Amino acid sequence: MRATVTIMLKDGVLDPQGEAVHTALLGLGFAGIEKVTQGKVIELNLSDDVDPKRIDEMCKKLLVNEIIEDYKVEIS
Repeated sequence: MRATVTIMLKDGVLDPQGEAVHTALLGLGFAGIEKVTQGKVIELNLSDDVDPKRIDEMCKKLLVNEIIEDYKVEIS
């Protein structure tokens, strides 16, 4: 089983990396970009006997800072 955790900053949280990428893209001549948001993706390869509910527990205990980040989990 594979779980993909996508983590993004919550709306309203400053994103200096996203701003830097945005500025760089505009400087390279890529017009029409209104906003860039930087995030991260974590892939977990798990044995089939792992309860999918444990993935949410992993996120809350270690992978995600829920004060400033939102996340979603996709299992395949």
